[in-house]
Amino acid sequence: MIREIHSLQETAQLAQEIAQLIRDADVTLCLDGDLGAGKTTFTKALGKALGVKSVINSPTFTIMKNYKDGSGRPFTHIDAYRLEGADQDLGFEEVFEEGISVVEWSQYITDQLPQDTIRIAISQGTGEERTFDITGTGCWQKIFGKIQNKQEDAA
Repeated sequence: MIREIHSLQETAQLAQEIAQLIRDADVTLCLDGDLGAGKTTFTKALGKALGVKSVINSPTFTIMKNYKDGSGRPFTHIDAYRLEGADQDLGFEEVFEEGISVVEWSQYITDQLPQDTIRIAISQGTGEERTFDITGTGCWQKIFGKIQNKQEDAA
């Protein structure tokens, strides 16, 4: 599913749509894109859509921050940027077992990610314009495949 975004409001709307699909699920979202692409902006909007009350900010230096969504379920935000080249097992598997996990720079911890994920590649355009390329793997592949087919039928 590819979504062209033209404003921060549209980013928040996309986050709301995805929140509706994943609410109450145990899922890992992998966000990839260049610096400034909007990974943390999307994560903040997703957390808000899921009812996270705390201020979400980038865990670049702490690597991981834990929150609770509106139902009290775990919402974990990981920034793997500083983990490039790390070969050791960092124990993320336990984090991915329950609740929603968002991993920025997921390509740096590919071996530790669960098989079933939602992958979001964000490409920058001009100003607030972005392209979100969203795919699912494992059980999420069917869900995002159906959304893609609906979009193509509507076009």
